[in-house]
Amino acid sequence: DDYYIATSTFEWFPGVLIHHSRDLRHWRPLTYALDRVSQLDLRGVATAHGVWAPCLSYDKRSGLFYLVYTIVYGMNGRHFDLDNFIVTAPDIRGPWSEPRYVNSTGFDPSLFHDDDGQKWVVNLEWETRDGYEHPGWIVLQKWSVEQERLVGRPKRISRGATDRGCLEAPHLYKHGGYYYLMTAEGGTGYGHAVAMARSRTIEGPYEPDPAGPLITSHVAAFDERGVDDSPKLHRFQPGLELQKAGHGSLVETGNGEWYVAHLCARPLLPDPVCILGRETALQKCVWTEDGWLRMAEGGPLAAVETPAPDLPEHPFPSMPVRDDFDEGVLGIQYQTYRVPADSSWLSFDRPGYLRMRGRGSIFSPRQMSLVARRLQAFRVRVETGVEFEPWHVRQSAGLTAFYSAMNFYYLRIYHSESLGVRCLGIMKGDLGRKSELRDARVPIEGWPRVYLRFILDHRELQFFYSSDGVEWKKIGPVLDATILSDEYGFQKFTGAFAGLFVQDLHTQELWADFDYFDYEELA
Repeated sequence: DDYYIATSTFEWFPGVLIHHSRDLRHWRPLTYALDRVSQLDLRGVATAHGVWAPCLSYDKRSGLFYLVYTIVYGMNGRHFDLDNFIVTAPDIRGPWSEPRYVNSTGFDPSLFHDDDGQKWVVNLEWETRDGYEHPGWIVLQKWSVEQERLVGRPKRISRGATDRGCLEAPHLYKHGGYYYLMTAEGGTGYGHAVAMARSRTIEGPYEPDPAGPLITSHVAAFDERGVDDSPKLHRFQPGLELQKAGHGSLVETGNGEWYVAHLCARPLLPDPVCILGRETALQKCVWTEDGWLRMAEGGPLAAVETPAPDLPEHPFPSMPVRDDFDEGVLGIQYQTYRVPADSSWLSFDRPGYLRMRGRGSIFSPRQMSLVARRLQAFRVRVETGVEFEPWHVRQSAGLTAFYSAMNFYYLRIYHSESLGVRCLGIMKGDLGRKSELRDARVPIEGWPRVYLRFILDHRELQFFYSSDGVEWKKIGPVLDATILSDEYGFQKFTGAFAGLFVQDLHTQELWADFDYFDYEELA
């Protein structure tokens, strides 16, 4: 058997990374579903906007994979300007179809394939009116395969199975003669939970699970219906390794075992600081005699470890530490910021090098020349070698520890007018404010290549440089890595990246040549 998980990619391109497993233990990144601007136009979207909550399903009748996803364009006035789309593919690797518009009423759409062949879309209907309970209703509407559109009127079926508020992320399942509505409640932060309700008919009414949440990191009940506070920092648990557990989806193995995949985060305890962003966890579950789903080892508290399925182990080869850029294409580990990689600004025409043309600044809301990969561990080494000859003060290239165009650290090669030579220096983005570490400036004139490195160690980040890639020196002080966290300033959820960046705000003509990219997770 093959198992797949589709993950949110927010403002990064390509969109919707699909992971593959054969045993639920070992996973590999397999493909991106949205690889064309016609499927995904992210120009101008803000941090943590873009692609939210993709829902992947398979229709046995047609032999098609279905992917439903949201593109969030803006949240001004808490109105959530967004569109929902469906794409299909006969093979999980694609090609995926052009998108079919679904609706714009709210985020987190999901598609349910019923036994009789009918298809139903459920999503949050976002409430914008004053005096009404926020965030709104879960609504149900029929999807016509023939017309490729919603038909009939939407029906409001749930305001949530708990009183936690911040209702979202509906999924429908059918089991034992019941329709089960799985929702995320309590906000996408520290009050997050997976909740269940059921009905004999798809249109309801839906009976909440009397036991409360199926999975959560905050077991104690609370009532925050109508409270517009998704992060819920006051629900943080200082001693709990796995937090923000919620937003689940259900899968049955070929052996009849049941697992829930859910979102979570691992804060840098004892503080509510998550530099790795949202992560995905699995919990084994069982059905009770009275038809409710429960975690296999009891209680709703999300566990760091869960019983493995009775499936043969199927590990995949590890991704190598070093990418020498010999393949002539970007590996699946990389993404670009908002816009696709194309030959106008990214090239492999020099064998063994990634060449990038400088464009907008690292603060740009439109287009920047950034190739990055997600940080997936608390201790990592990231390294590159770069050839770059800036002659104007508005040209730079280098290595960045990047959360967004608002929060980052950037070790850059630039032209110093005061010294009249190329230099290395560190730029910081802090809630959109630029600063330079002026005491951390190193002349590098005459160096044909410069080697750059950073080491992340939980809360601390240190940059290094070298002229030969052998002897390394520190540049600048130990930096505060928590500015790269979800909780810093904006309360988002995307996590930090490591990337290669080039800027040319003079003529947008200067290229930088990167020889390799190392990403090593340290013990």
